[in-house]
Amino acid sequence: MESGKTRTDTAPQASLLTVDPDLAGQRLDNFLVRHLKGVPKTHVYRIIRSGEVRINKGRASADTRLEAGDVVRLPPVRTSVRADEKAQAMQEVSRHGASSTVGGHAPARDFSYMLEDEQLLAVNKPAGVAVHGGSGVAFGMIEQLRMARPEEKFLELVHRLDRETSGILLVARKRMALKNLQEQFRERGTDKVYLALVRGHWPDKLKVLDKPLCKYLLPDGERRVRIVEAAHPDAMRAVSLVKVQQRLMLPEAGEVSLLEVTIKTGRTHQIRVHLAGEGHPILGDDKYGDFDLNKRLQKQAAPAPLERMFLHAWRLAFTHPATGKRIRLEAALPPELMRLVSDAPTV
Repeated sequence: MESGKTRTDTAPQASLLTVDPDLAGQRLDNFLVRHLKGVPKTHVYRIIRSGEVRINKGRASADTRLEAGDVVRLPPVRTSVRADEKAQAMQEVSRHGASSTVGGHAPARDFSYMLEDEQLLAVNKPAGVAVHGGSGVAFGMIEQLRMARPEEKFLELVHRLDRETSGILLVARKRMALKNLQEQFRERGTDKVYLALVRGHWPDKLKVLDKPLCKYLLPDGERRVRIVEAAHPDAMRAVSLVKVQQRLMLPEAGEVSLLEVTIKTGRTHQIRVHLAGEGHPILGDDKYGDFDLNKRLQKQAAPAPLERMFLHAWRLAFTHPATGKRIRLEAALPPELMRLVSDAPTV
């Protein structure tokens, strides 16, 4: 043991952050995820619920909207080793460019774009790619984009898609565009239509699902959502409009329905929970689906195996933040989903 040296440990201190005007209107949970990089999202929600996070010295909920000048108290938290790996990766990109590798793999990745201009990127996101790091994912799509485009000073997600959902995703390249587009999403100024293949015969008359949702955590900390009564203290209104596009037959599933689902609210897992709640889970859904059927579909030879969730962000309409023109985008089904429906007999 060395002598002559004294080590002084001080308890970690809470920090105070003042909300910049550019971040006004952002939800508290998204604000914290942005500032507490490397901290698991389950822990972020835990410190909000416990009251350790304060806004202007008062308790707040995850969906509280921040205002310019708000003072947010952050408790001391530990970041993960993964956060250090991510920081090192960003440093590698800065030194050597987007082609550099980290830990034997290259996190930098560019994607297929449906629209690209000075204000935004419309990405055709593949399934299996998380939109951001966290929950066991070191590098999400937004981190990979930033690494692939080190010259970009601003790249931020406008909205989110589940990891296993493919399709249209918007990324802002300007702060003004981010605020404008997020406001459109909040005020229902966008039209978002998904394609979902579900088990069974969806009734033609069942066109509107107006059922509140509530988030909860499993014992292991994983997030889930369920349908609740409107009087539930944590109920969030959720509205989905459903239209049958096709009815098909699959060897392992029998009759299935290809649905066009328009969401009027953007709740977590909204489509998945709404459809499963009616007894018609999305094929391949590993959280709310028919797990035995999913296994059979993974092994079927014809018309094609299904190794992912059949949920695709198909169409998106919004007003361009700079030009004011209405933009309408459509992303065709990816090949692995198209093979399944194009080769299946109709009912």
